[in-house]
Amino acid sequence: MSQKPNMSAVDPDTPDLTPDFTIGSGGTTPYEDYVQADVLTHLQHPLSDDPGEMVFLVTTQVMELWFTVIVHEWRTAAEALRQDDLPGAMAALTRSTYELESLTASWKPLAHLTPAQFNAYRGALGEGSGFQSAMYRRLEFLLGEKSTSMLVPHRGAPRAHAELEKALAEPSLYDEVVRLLARRGYAIPRSVLDRDPTQRYEPEPAVEQAWQQIYSGRQDSELLRLGEALTEVAELVWRWRNDHLVATRRAMGAKPGTGGSAGVAWLEKRAQKYVFPELWTARSHV
Repeated sequence: MSQKPNMSAVDPDTPDLTPDFTIGSGGTTPYEDYVQADVLTHLQHPLSDDPGEMVFLVTTQVMELWFTVIVHEWRTAAEALRQDDLPGAMAALTRSTYELESLTASWKPLAHLTPAQFNAYRGALGEGSGFQSAMYRRLEFLLGEKSTSMLVPHRGAPRAHAELEKALAEPSLYDEVVRLLARRGYAIPRSVLDRDPTQRYEPEPAVEQAWQQIYSGRQDSELLRLGEALTEVAELVWRWRNDHLVATRRAMGAKPGTGGSAGVAWLEKRAQKYVFPELWTARSHV
């Protein structure tokens, strides 16, 4: 009669796949230590009794995390471009497109708020406004949307103010793209290459001409792929801005925004602006 195998026996040739941790050891787990989930899930402190405020608060915090990731990706891409590492830059830009899609999807929980629903907890915001987000401002700076006046709301927060001052003085992602075009032999004027990086990027005919040549020819396939990656980023930024505009218009109409912002009027102006402008205008000449 055959014997049943001894299930408690340990085969010395079989690796032990048991996780090397004890649940509850030290009051936490390796997952908690890495993700800091307990910190994240206890950062919500609603100031009203309306249940919708929790949704607004968490959604806004999620957006801040996506801003952080996207800033990281674009800074990685800018550094790679400085090193003429086009594959590294493309990888970071591609990752950022997926992250931008997730960022824009974050509007879903707020996209259909009625004015009454938003007003139920709007007072809890006080003078708070997304306009005051330091991480979103860093994101805009990387796109070339520079303005010294944008530092003013952060004067009372020394660390954020210092980080924004540094970001203001650094070349934007698109500045690094244009410098790469110059190194690849395209006729970019010194006035563009040596421009004051603290100023907003303005469209330049010579940069448009460079993109026209890239899109018209068959030689610079690498730069063509870079142009398309940047165009995808630009389109997704526009979608983010437009969804922000629509959600705000549905929730509060044309009323002034919190924190003294112009609300819908300001968002409409932002939604009309092109990111990486010559990439769009060059297409009319191809």
